[in-house]
Amino acid sequence: MVKVAIAAATSQLAREIIDRLVETKKHEVIALVRKVIIEPPTPTEYINIDSENTQDPSKYESLPGLTWTQVDYEDKADLVRKFQGVETVLCFFPVHLDPGNATQKRLIDAAIEAGVKRFAPSEWSAGVKLASSLDAIPWYGGKVEVIEYTRFQVGAFMDYFSHPHNTTKYIQTLPFTFDFENQQATVVEGTLDDVVVWTTVNDIANVAVRAIEYEGEWPAVGGISGSRVTNGQMLKLGEAIGRPFTVRWLKKADLEAEKRDSSGMGDFDLHTLTPEQMKDFLDFATRGILLAMSRGVYAVSDEWNRLLPDYQFTQVEDYVKKVWGGKSKSSDEVTT
Repeated sequence: MVKVAIAAATSQLAREIIDRLVETKKHEVIALVRKVIIEPPTPTEYINIDSENTQDPSKYESLPGLTWTQVDYEDKADLVRKFQGVETVLCFFPVHLDPGNATQKRLIDAAIEAGVKRFAPSEWSAGVKLASSLDAIPWYGGKVEVIEYTRFQVGAFMDYFSHPHNTTKYIQTLPFTFDFENQQATVVEGTLDDVVVWTTVNDIANVAVRAIEYEGEWPAVGGISGSRVTNGQMLKLGEAIGRPFTVRWLKKADLEAEKRDSSGMGDFDLHTLTPEQMKDFLDFATRGILLAMSRGVYAVSDEWNRLLPDYQFTQVEDYVKKVWGGKSKSSDEVTT
């Protein structure tokens, strides 16, 4: 049995992984909730937020082997106490709300002092090329500043392809670069051969559990590569299942120009945005992510694939056919 602490435990991806850990019936899970009330912004589709909106741990779902625990993230001594006997700490902070990664660094210091063996910073997205594209996706700046122990890097969530149907319990999806429901795609010109890694939330959660149980040394960079697919292959896949895309082509030069005119967009507080400002930010975020994808930021590595060779990852073609194969726009919602 391993004792695992989850920081920012109410974020959507954290909840998915907590459920999977509980299902194993092997581990003791400490889910940390903030003592200070933080109301989440809406909509929350793009940002993996720390949506702790109550001070009472009893309000959260009670599961065998899971303890919801209040913590003061500003109090290192409190963190050290909470980490006693913990082997692994997984962090899910929204890095854009942690200036200078002060809270994550405090977590690391507390983990070292408490004798924690393993720490995973709040990565769970882009790969090692992120540092070169912070001009396009500046809200991820904190992901390249924290001390490295193992960095789970997963590419993009494949589950976005199912929108508006639900294939996860907690993750909120949105129509992203390839919108199968409305048969629309947004692609940067000249990127048909560019590779993007798409990984299901189910695979991410499964690998995280296996990583906690892995007896070898964790890699400093922990790529989780679900399905490596080019943009051209995605367009052909739409045709193959009878849902061809109408493509909106964007020019990379235009995206670069927009990026240069958007200085300061990484220094925002989602709590203060109006609905119209949020809409503008989501559009900005989409275009920034497309630019980052064209630079290879989401073509993450496959360290955990190689360390766990027996694990079979969901492939995009199989996933899309399961959700959309033979469906019309008016079909009933899929459940998996």
